[in-house]
Amino acid sequence: MSRKETPIFSGVLKYFPLALAEIARCSLSGNEQHHKDKPLHWDKSKSADHLDALTRHLIDSSVNPIDEDGVKHLTKVAWRALAALQIELEYELLDSASSKEATRT
Repeated sequence: MSRKETPIFSGVLKYFPLALAEIARCSLSGNEQHHKDKPLHWDKSKSADHLDALTRHLIDSSVNPIDEDGVKHLTKVAWRALAALQIELEYELLDSASSKEATRT
């Protein structure tokens, strides 16, 4: 797929600037909670139950929209959805690369 067929700015950033800013703040909050002394990064070893956590935050948002740490539950739903999608796509890339390598050898 060409870069022009992946309109990240016009097809995502321009659609959801406020929501994406909230997700970025959620990332920062999580980093400060788990790795206060390290630069912002995603520690994938901390949690792998993205769909369960997403569902818990979705349910909790109907009771109280704000989590105990001050971050909106729906922001955490979106973060977890992106995390689950990212991991699935990375897995597909690895699987595809492994399949291509196996056919070469």
